[in-house]
Amino acid sequence: MTDMAPHDFWQEIHAPDTFPAAGDFTTFYVANLDDGAQLRLPIRALGDGRQALASLIINQASFATLDALAERLAEKLRSFDVDVIAGLPTLGLTLAAAVAQKLGHARYVPLGTSRKFWYRDELSVPLSSITTPTQQKRLYIDPRMLPLLEGRRVALIDDVISSGTSIVSGLELLSACGIEPVVIGAAMLQSDRWREKLAASGPRWVERTVGVFAKPVLERTETGSWRKPRT
Repeated sequence: MTDMAPHDFWQEIHAPDTFPAAGDFTTFYVANLDDGAQLRLPIRALGDGRQALASLIINQASFATLDALAERLAEKLRSFDVDVIAGLPTLGLTLAAAVAQKLGHARYVPLGTSRKFWYRDELSVPLSSITTPTQQKRLYIDPRMLPLLEGRRVALIDDVISSGTSIVSGLELLSACGIEPVVIGAAMLQSDRWREKLAASGPRWVERTVGVFAKPVLERTETGSWRKPRT
């Protein structure tokens, strides 16, 4: 497969069968969406050098790609009759706003990591993610936003669910506010590692999680390329 410049990723949703989605991959992984459309993702080797993940950075995507992913996620959320979207920082906010618009909502509720002086410490929880594991942050909700969530059917949105750590922090924060989302949504479900983390928070959460597409952990081949694990 042809090499790509880093800034070329996430810029286009391709027609079905544009690229082979089976076999070995070198510099990019081909994600097939439900309708067969394809998105190329860069491959990031993990620390052991034997495994890798394909990544998505949604605020670097073209507007057309963001629009396509938001539309597809909104379609998956429609059956849950969602009243309001709550978005996780940082990249989840980009997707959450777009999905809320697709659902016809006038606004959404952004969670954040920047503490404003009127925030309350009891309405915060620790936050970490697979991409920023050494940063000590807290996840906050603006107390003024609570009336938008209370008694409503809430969807909690992130761009990617990988380890499940960020989503669980979001669930814990909303729970502290007396709010239980009816659904969790993401553009990409990255491997299956998140399932155990969410299941530990409650068996219902895995069933309530939807994504536009899923991708596995990739394994290095003898020739140095990458492939999906053999089943």
